[in-house]
Amino acid sequence: MHRKDRIPEGVEDTVAGILEDVRRRGDDALFAYTKRFDGVSLTARTVEIPPDETEAAFRAVDPDDVAILRCAAARIEAFHERQRAESWSYTDDEGIVLGQVLRPLSRVGIYAPGGRATYPSTVLMAGVPARVAGVREIILVSPAKEGKMNPLILVAARLAGVNRIFRIGGAQAVAALAYGTECVPRVDKIVGPGNIYVATAKRMVYGEVGIDMIAGPSEIVVIADATAQPDVIAADLLSQAEHDPMAGAILLTPHRDCAEKVAVEVLRQARELKSPVAAQALEQYGAVIVTAHMEEAVDMANRLAPEHLELAVENPAVLLGGIVNAGAVFLGFHTPEALGDYMAGPNHILPTGGTARFSSPLGVYDFIKRMSVISFSENALETYGPRAARFAEMEGLEAHGKSISIRLGRRGAKKA
Repeated sequence: MHRKDRIPEGVEDTVAGILEDVRRRGDDALFAYTKRFDGVSLTARTVEIPPDETEAAFRAVDPDDVAILRCAAARIEAFHERQRAESWSYTDDEGIVLGQVLRPLSRVGIYAPGGRATYPSTVLMAGVPARVAGVREIILVSPAKEGKMNPLILVAARLAGVNRIFRIGGAQAVAALAYGTECVPRVDKIVGPGNIYVATAKRMVYGEVGIDMIAGPSEIVVIADATAQPDVIAADLLSQAEHDPMAGAILLTPHRDCAEKVAVEVLRQARELKSPVAAQALEQYGAVIVTAHMEEAVDMANRLAPEHLELAVENPAVLLGGIVNAGAVFLGFHTPEALGDYMAGPNHILPTGGTARFSSPLGVYDFIKRMSVISFSENALETYGPRAARFAEMEGLEAHGKSISIRLGRRGAKKA
């Protein structure tokens, strides 16, 4: 599942050049790269999607499809509302007030891919939690084919609460969001998946801005028992393999008969797909592994720390207790991973490449800052000040200690 060493040679140098050029030349560089890579000529007047184009998108999209997007947005919002947290404080026995204040980010940028497929679902998954968090301004960037943005993206953007939309993509769009140009405002954080150039650009601008994660190719691991249906498991594996030739799809099962049937079925179904992408992914990163027992399957899944983990077993709740590393876990035979992509509610922007060992799905918490609040009383200063001053002395920081002792001295003079 570790595919990080497969970054093609020259990608980092190319991205670094684009970032620096956009940082220096702003819109001129941004428009030049958009013309070069997307074949779209932009100006300061055409780079941003006007409101009437978004309104037209609602008329262009089938009303039934708009209703589906509304349903998905509502479910995503309902889930993420439960992630809201509140500021808090307490006063200890010494009269010291301590707390944590939560503040939303001021401006965030969402990247929506526009390469192999169009992903209005990504717009909803990134935009809705940002809006729930209270972000003041949400900016969307997405490449436009022949200068036209897919109307599904525009509808999703409106439903998600996006404020401004720019028809730009690639590493140059990441640069514009990170540094700002004459037309594109600088953001505080960039979220959303993209191709290897976008992912590399996000990694390189981290520090200038925040990022959600370095999203790699999609991946799925399925743990199955003897009750699993081979054709269903095969379909689930292919559902992620079709994303990218580097996508990973792995079955773990202690039942050899299940493994053999799934292996046959997944090849049969792959041949029926119109796109060859899934077959290419399976050839490189697909596997059917027979484990000694179910405990070994769980242990192997934890070591892989997959983006998506399906527990296609009779009693998934029993196995769930042993799962510690996964982006999202899908329980039972009626919960295909694809439901999580669109209609379940939890976020589908998930850690990949084993990073679920230390990372979490995108959520409201990604759009919130936490600030500590500290307030000492005079008595509390007298109690803890000498200890803090001595601590500063131990570290050889004279001015630190003096900033405390000067207060203690005045307090002593006051008493006298």
